[in-house]
Amino acid sequence: MTKPLVWLLTLSAAPGLAAITDQQCTDLLQHALTANNPETRKMAVVALSLAATRGPLFTQLQQMLQDKDLDVRLAVVEGLADMKTTAATTALHGALDDPTPEVVFAAAKALWALNDPAGKRVLLAVLEGENKTASGFITKEKRQALRMMHTPRTTILYAVRQGVGFAPVPGLGMGISSMQQILTDPSVSGRATAALLLGKDKDKATVDALEDALVDKDFRVRAAAVHSLALRNDPALREDLEPLIQDQKEEVRLRAAAALLRLSAIPKPKPGKPAVKR
Repeated sequence: MTKPLVWLLTLSAAPGLAAITDQQCTDLLQHALTANNPETRKMAVVALSLAATRGPLFTQLQQMLQDKDLDVRLAVVEGLADMKTTAATTALHGALDDPTPEVVFAAAKALWALNDPAGKRVLLAVLEGENKTASGFITKEKRQALRMMHTPRTTILYAVRQGVGFAPVPGLGMGISSMQQILTDPSVSGRATAALLLGKDKDKATVDALEDALVDKDFRVRAAAVHSLALRNDPALREDLEPLIQDQKEEVRLRAAAALLRLSAIPKPKPGKPAVKR
């Protein structure tokens, strides 16, 4: 019979006993990581984000990516993202093969935040759907599941933090309210979230994908694409955005109008200085 989780704490509270050792702390965490209660396992994983960057506990944390409980695996991904080590990044790459879309999406976002190209490839595959051959990076079945996945509230906060890394322009907003409104829609898809997360990426393939998303059948994806393209502060994008003024959905029309006003307010480059890069 295994010892209860409180046994170490009980020992430490007894008068006259030596201070808790590192091994006792390790034993306590390892015990929790193998508990039958998934909430206990999740709490142990969260706690390990404070310490386990190497050694046997980190190895065990990696193994928790195979845990049968979804919330536990999501917690592992979040913890690995915070570690910012080569080993943690390698583990996140492995999480891209998880059978559950939520875990794949979480790992992709984490890798994207770490400037790892694998995260970008997955987000682009989600955004592009079946429309391009590049979307073969993930299977059709998993991509469809990602498209239909609703965005958890934690993703909203993540996207706000990661998606507003644009160079500020005096007198122009950062679009946080627009982003929050899109993401708080209970029907928002993973593709719309991908469009927002990819917004600050300057790669031409990303810009092309966002431009394609302007004619997506899902109006939330179109709204997200308008939002991200507007924040690029590139007046050359006006031509792509102008047709959205007549979009059948108000959410898209209004964002397109605001985007065009924003781009009109962008100062023209001074002679000898290049225009904003797309």
